[in-house]
Amino acid sequence: MAHSRARRNPADGRAPVRRVASAFAVFLLLLGALGFVPGVTSAYADLRFAGPGSGARLLGLLQVSALHNLVNLVLGVAGLTLARTVAGARAFLLGGGAIFLVLWLYDLAVDRRSAANLLAVDRAGTWLHLLLGVSMPALGLLAGRRAHRR
Repeated sequence: MAHSRARRNPADGRAPVRRVASAFAVFLLLLGALGFVPGVTSAYADLRFAGPGSGARLLGLLQVSALHNLVNLVLGVAGLTLARTVAGARAFLLGGGAIFLVLWLYDLAVDRRSAANLLAVDRAGTWLHLLLGVSMPALGLLAGRRAHRR
C-alpha cells in the first residue's frame, strides 16, 4: 500500500515530447547561465560580448562569448515556454534542431578567426551544434510517435 505522501511519478500527465523538450531547454539554460560564472568558465576575464576574441571557455572546453551565452539563454526560455504544449514542444525540438544544424553549417563555413565568427564558436562548439541539431529533431519525432501510440 502506498503512503499518502508518496511522490507521484513525474511522467504522469506529461507527454514524452514535452519532457524531452523541457530537458533540452534546461540544458540550454544551464549552458547559457554557466557561461557567465567565473570558475566554471575559465579565462573569464577574457569574455567578450561577441567575436573570436573571446578567450573564455565553458568548463575549459567550449569557447563562449556573452552573445553566445545570451543566445543559449533565450533558446532555453523559448524551449520551456513552448514545452507547455505537445505542439509547442515538437515545434521547439524541430525548429531548435534546424537552428543548430544551420549554426553547424555556418561554423564549418566561417573562418574561426574572422569577425564573422560572432558567437565565438570553436571546434568543440561546432560538434555540440551538430549533436544538438541531430538529436533534438530525432528525439522530438520519436517522443511524438510514442505519444500517438498511447
